[in-house]
Amino acid sequence: MNSASRPDIARPDMAVFMRRAVANAGRVRHSTSPNPWVGAVVVAAHGIFDGATEPPGGRHAERVALDAAGDARDATVYTTLEPCSHTGRTGPCADALIHAGVRRVVVGIEDPDPRVAGQGVARLRAAGIDVTVGAEAASIEQQLAPYLFHRRTGRPWVVAKMAASLDGRTAAPDGSSKWITGPQARADAHRLRAESDAIVVGAGTVRADDPALTVRDWTSPEGTPAASDPERIVLGTAVANAKVQPCQQWDGPLDRLLEMLGGDGIVQVMVEGGAGVIGDFARAGLVNRFVLYTAPALFGGDDGLALMAGPGAATIGDLARGRIVAHDLVGDDLRIEFEPGHS
Repeated sequence: MNSASRPDIARPDMAVFMRRAVANAGRVRHSTSPNPWVGAVVVAAHGIFDGATEPPGGRHAERVALDAAGDARDATVYTTLEPCSHTGRTGPCADALIHAGVRRVVVGIEDPDPRVAGQGVARLRAAGIDVTVGAEAASIEQQLAPYLFHRRTGRPWVVAKMAASLDGRTAAPDGSSKWITGPQARADAHRLRAESDAIVVGAGTVRADDPALTVRDWTSPEGTPAASDPERIVLGTAVANAKVQPCQQWDGPLDRLLEMLGGDGIVQVMVEGGAGVIGDFARAGLVNRFVLYTAPALFGGDDGLALMAGPGAATIGDLARGRIVAHDLVGDDLRIEFEPGHS
């Protein structure tokens, strides 16, 4: 029987512990890249112990939870992603689980990284450990979507961030646009930056707004700042004294840029603008998710600047349809997350 279809993955206690592991992973989303943000839970006779992946060079989630438990003999371990089976900056987590003497390992999803790709599960089973795969798989696929996309395609996951009034305008006719949304939405946009390894912005936006593109307005719910500001990439030329400096400047094809960034270990790219840049990425089919912050405000006409610039759909049948995957109030503003390509 395929392990992902085993009936025991629906057991209530399994769901509870795997959801706890998912929550552990969520707390380190901003600090682990290019490693995946993974959560783990050790359920031992003397207690329940949590773990989450540390920043690059640190321990993986399974090792953190095993160290917290101290003695994990005959324990059950829940981990959102298949334990690694290769030696990188740390040793294989599969070996650590075997040496700890755990009885059972429950895995959310297998790791598509070719250095793992089922080998971690196979190593555990070869050591006589009971392994179940597939618990809470759908939610973990969503949580790890950027990492999984990068490992499967070699390209980074692209998030296009936009902010607009209710009538879809990003700036007044005179070009003024600052603070359409409120402070909570702007801080939330800095969260997106903290989750991204690189930010792409057009040279026109740099000239007009001189953004720093840092994560200065965000800290994690635990009060810890992001490990670092993302790499900044300007499409075109940025002047030497621009706040975005130091930055990388690019004037080639966008798909080639993404291939290069993916090869450099960039897992997620955030596109911040302007309207022409976002339009170019969208028309090329390079955006995985749009994040739109909508303010309770109206420009009240058709002469303000639109969310995207350039040619749009010529007919209703050419609309780029998709699905809304999340929505939430952020202060007084509405955040809508949209994934294209779904019919």
